[in-house]
Amino acid sequence: MSVVAIIPAAGKGTRLKSEIHKPFYPLRGRPILSRTLDVFENCGSVDHIIVVISEDKVSWCSSEIVDAFGYKKVKKVVGGGEQRQDSVYNGLRAVSDGCDIVVIHDGVRPFVRVELIARSIELCQEHQAVIAAIPPKDTIKRGEAGFIIATLDRSKLWMVQTPQTFSYDLIMKAYEKAYGDQFWGTDDASLVERLGGKVKILEGSYDNIKITTQEDLYLAEKILVQRRG
Repeated sequence: MSVVAIIPAAGKGTRLKSEIHKPFYPLRGRPILSRTLDVFENCGSVDHIIVVISEDKVSWCSSEIVDAFGYKKVKKVVGGGEQRQDSVYNGLRAVSDGCDIVVIHDGVRPFVRVELIARSIELCQEHQAVIAAIPPKDTIKRGEAGFIIATLDRSKLWMVQTPQTFSYDLIMKAYEKAYGDQFWGTDDASLVERLGGKVKILEGSYDNIKITTQEDLYLAEKILVQRRG
């Protein structure tokens, strides 16, 4: 069985309010992307890694992150697209023949654990589509025109994370269908859902955060210190 991880990391860092592209922003002295790649490099269930980065940063990422940190599993660094969906699609098209399972994980979500990745791959062999998600802690309400119109049943809601893990054939079919229909989803699983596919939920972790804002960066530093003991 061949497993490829696709790491979309083409974010510009606008909400982080930084001129440094988000994946390259330093977290305790190392680029956020490198901390994410560490986990996949050390996951025995993953065979190869494809990093998807801004087109103008492909060469820089290859030399200053992949080569500099000595990642052996990173086989390709490819250019991204205008939206995340475009970037992931570029990554999927760069996958070599013979791939069975694809793990898609945000490049700025560095606290994913090896065990979660491995478990998602294990479940994917049975279910074909698996996403990491966590139950919401807060009450969730639906609003319209500035007013609450419904309180949702929190026990049935999930906050979606990555990794999102799929059989390669299924996720490619879902992406091709989405582009044929000119549909853009907010995550990869939504494209599979459009095909009528069932997506298995794997409970993730509250510290598997996506670093998007300065507040996220502050929390990330606290998580890193805590993990170091």
